[in-house]
Amino acid sequence: MADQIPLYPVRSSAAAAHRKRAAYYSAAGPGSGAEWPSSRYQLEDESAHLDEMPLMMSEEGFENDESDYHTLPRARTARRRRGLERFVCGGWKLLCTSCCDWLVNICQRKRELKARTVWLGCPEKCEEKHPRNSIKNQKYNIFTFIPGGFVLAVTIMREAIDEFRRFQRDKEVNSQLYSKLTVRGKVQVKSSDIQVGDLIIVEKNQRIPSDMVFLRTSEKAGSCFIRTDQLDGETDWKLKVAVSCTQRLPALGDLFSISAYVYAQKPQLDIHSFEGTFTREDSDPPIHESLSIENTLWANTIVASGTVIGVVIYTGKETRSVMNTSNPKNKVGLLDLELNQLTKALFVALVALSVVMVTLQGFVGPWYRSLFRFLLLFSYIIPISLRVNLDMGKAAYGWMIMKDESIPGTVVRTSTIPEELGRLVYLLTDKTGTLTQNEMVFKRLHLGTVSYGADTMDEIQGHLRNPCPQMQSQAGGNNASSTPPRKAQSSAPKVRKSVSSRVHEAVKAIALCHNVSPVYESRAGVGGEAEYAEADQDFSDGNRTYQAASPDEVALVQWTESVGLTLVSRDLGSVQLRTPSGQIQTYCILQMFPFTSESKRMGVIVRDESTAEITFYMKGADVAMSSIVQYNDWLEEECGNMAREGLRTLVVAKRALTEEQYQDFESRYSQAKLSIHDRALKVAAVVESLERQMELLCLTGVEDRLQADVRPTLELLRNAGIKIWMLTGDKLETATCIAKSSHLVSRTQDIHIFRPVTNRGEAHLELNAFRRKHDCALVISGDSLEVCLKYYEHELAELACQCPAVVCCRCSPTQKARIAKLLQHHTGKRTCAVGDGGNDVSMIQAADCGIGIEGKEGRQASLAADFSVTQFRHIGRLLMVHGRSSYKRSAALGQFVMHRGLIISTMQAVFSSVFYFASVPLYQGFLMVGYATIYTMFPVFSLVLDQDVKPETAMLYPELYKDLTKGRSLSFKTFLVWVLISIYQGGILMYGALLLFESEFVHVLAISFTALILTELLMVALTIRTWHWLMAVAEVLSLGCYVASLAFLNEYFDVAFITTVTFVWKVSAITMVSCLPLYVLKYLKRKLSPPSYTKLTS
Repeated sequence: MADQIPLYPVRSSAAAAHRKRAAYYSAAGPGSGAEWPSSRYQLEDESAHLDEMPLMMSEEGFENDESDYHTLPRARTARRRRGLERFVCGGWKLLCTSCCDWLVNICQRKRELKARTVWLGCPEKCEEKHPRNSIKNQKYNIFTFIPGGFVLAVTIMREAIDEFRRFQRDKEVNSQLYSKLTVRGKVQVKSSDIQVGDLIIVEKNQRIPSDMVFLRTSEKAGSCFIRTDQLDGETDWKLKVAVSCTQRLPALGDLFSISAYVYAQKPQLDIHSFEGTFTREDSDPPIHESLSIENTLWANTIVASGTVIGVVIYTGKETRSVMNTSNPKNKVGLLDLELNQLTKALFVALVALSVVMVTLQGFVGPWYRSLFRFLLLFSYIIPISLRVNLDMGKAAYGWMIMKDESIPGTVVRTSTIPEELGRLVYLLTDKTGTLTQNEMVFKRLHLGTVSYGADTMDEIQGHLRNPCPQMQSQAGGNNASSTPPRKAQSSAPKVRKSVSSRVHEAVKAIALCHNVSPVYESRAGVGGEAEYAEADQDFSDGNRTYQAASPDEVALVQWTESVGLTLVSRDLGSVQLRTPSGQIQTYCILQMFPFTSESKRMGVIVRDESTAEITFYMKGADVAMSSIVQYNDWLEEECGNMAREGLRTLVVAKRALTEEQYQDFESRYSQAKLSIHDRALKVAAVVESLERQMELLCLTGVEDRLQADVRPTLELLRNAGIKIWMLTGDKLETATCIAKSSHLVSRTQDIHIFRPVTNRGEAHLELNAFRRKHDCALVISGDSLEVCLKYYEHELAELACQCPAVVCCRCSPTQKARIAKLLQHHTGKRTCAVGDGGNDVSMIQAADCGIGIEGKEGRQASLAADFSVTQFRHIGRLLMVHGRSSYKRSAALGQFVMHRGLIISTMQAVFSSVFYFASVPLYQGFLMVGYATIYTMFPVFSLVLDQDVKPETAMLYPELYKDLTKGRSLSFKTFLVWVLISIYQGGILMYGALLLFESEFVHVLAISFTALILTELLMVALTIRTWHWLMAVAEVLSLGCYVASLAFLNEYFDVAFITTVTFVWKVSAITMVSCLPLYVLKYLKRKLSPPSYTKLTS
């Protein structure tokens, strides 16, 4: 009974169809013709793979797939018994399929990345093979360039030249020589020949060739600076620390007298983390040291101080820099896609016309030969030279952009998409360094009860200068016993004294809690630590510069210097400060906790050498610090106030530690750092045990100034109909404030701040609340954006695209790229991304058009972008002037090249029709070659110099840009107009020549071809809107070339006839009939329906 219940609708329908088909073929009769379809169907059914069946099912089918797997084998059992033939065929097919799958798996199998043990100076001890340490940036191999003919010669040549340049750059990098330390001493080795386990010496200002663990340096303190701008886009120097065990060895050669190895985690993408251990086996007991990011030297960074020795741990494609290099997509412009669609339409027209001609011929004889002959005769309908002309035009546009004196320093890195600049609807921009200068200026210090601004900084100087000795002793007493002073501070008589004390503590905390290092430039020849030793006696302020990983840090230290507390020296173990009275205070650095994007805070534990007090200082974002500091009623409010002023805020706190507390922490911290598994979590847990009930010292506010002319540029883009989205990693308040101050959002405009959502229900409610708002800017955080994209991607995109401006804060680089793809997918409009740092590269590469700004964060975004500018304000002219010109010119050029092919194909069609649909060519040999090259090429290409409005007008009236985004310059409507023009002119030229010729057919060729050349030259003149002297030269030169060549074309023309007056008047009459009506129509259209820009220019 159960077997009769139809539980499997998907399979039963297939079985029913099979029964119908079998019944049909069996009813056809017993002949072979009736049996063949049935057997074929069964063989096809036999070859179906069970594993593929669920892919073709509905959701119900997926639910029932288990039953399908039970029923199908039973249904097939009977069929498999039907003969040895099917068994052999099935077995052979199975064998072939298995072999193919095995080969594919072998070819596509990726080598598994594993952790490794690296013996110092002994690469031969490595148990497995590692990749060669050579760089390969080439996109193609030699076989890529074998195919391709004359049509793509220009494109292939350009790509080949670019590829050869990449090959030369790679060869130059791979051939750089480095010193390799061996048992026999130093030997020179090429970068590409470096192996895992080699000991490599890198000099100052030299590129690090591979990922290494830092073993030793010439600097006395055991540390060095490196520049990482080509790795992470940051221009500030990073401090790296040598492994202490190898740094303590007396001489370089001693590295080979010890038995030691490095355990390194498997290669991974993250450039900001590393876990490993260094082990020395020949000591008693064995020495184990934990290795972290500060002990590494990544490839493509530059040594900025001293000489370093490292052991190679990753090479070639396993290095961090190569693993973080994604292959950017090949960007294709919208105009190219539109031209491709029109070319497809022309191909259909070519086939249709050829079929019509063969049909009218009556399918006489071998008609398929005639069909192919007609396909060849009418092949000029397909614009073969279109790609060459467009590529040359794009190169010309790029040259004009780079030569524009109004936007100096602009570089075109992708020459294939200049027209995209004229079709943009969405502009995605970074904030820091793009809209702002990334130049930080200290503006505000808030202590809870008192706030100091730019006009009251002298009061802080007074506090630091006057009670300095007393406050130092008092601070020492406070730290020694932390509880009594807190009680004392709450008493009324000591409030004034407390303010002075708190100013001292706040400024001292800011001067100590950072990763800034002072560098004395004038003494660059001396080792860095020697500079500091000499500088103990005489710190020369004029020679000092500060280096840090963040400009915020430098701004804070420069401010403490301006109020009197100067950072004069810093190394791995100590910090020296100079007070306003000239006294040097020395602090021993016990632990450093660097800033990370996850923790959003950094800390330092120091010991005052004069009082032996231990203090833990910490600073960070308010969201991270508010739960760490003691309860207060002012922090949240003041953070909001500063953010509304556009200031970047940092909360500073401290905690006094006893010697016992620190020793307990230090032992737990060292143990956590040595663990191999979950090291980061264990270290964070130990540090968090200190971050409790910290004393809130102050709140700082730093201003990031806007770039020059940001406001008028954003207003210009907004008036051009471009919607601007600001994507930033900054906090919501700061991002909102910058959006207002930069006029991205007008001050009268409503702002809807999307509340934080964590699940589908909250996202649903918040989207409904946002739907009720009209014409307001949207501000949303990265976390809320992620939730909405997960559940309501389409709804969010629809609502956000209606907003005049959108601000996304706390955005990660991958989220920025995802937003660019979201807009492309949901709107189909063209997007442009603008950024200046390494964190903007993903967004720049994902957008249809990427613009990089050379800023303080390095050149990584600039190098990855399609266009590179030096200032944000240059984007206005780049889009309004060059984007407009490139699009308009390419549209005119593309359509004219199509017209040039269509008109001669129309003449061929008329000629064949008149002569009984004969597949005979009208023009042969040099005439066809000359027509597409020397006779018409220069005037047609001179259209790349045309312009409809002056640059000044385009900048003055950005509203003109809105018309470009509608794509009216190149559409099926304009294409059909050009097709009609081609048919009209081709018909007039051919029929006119046939009507007017008298005696010999050769006169038809002379009259029609000459009229054709003149018509093309006049049509170029008709199309031009603004004449350039080169256009006139091209017209005259082409006409002169044709007239001069007539003397040599006696093979095609009757030279005696073309010198007669009869020839001249016939050609003139035909040309006038073909062109004059078009001139009249153009004049009437301009009078009756002029384009919008003519009203402005007049």
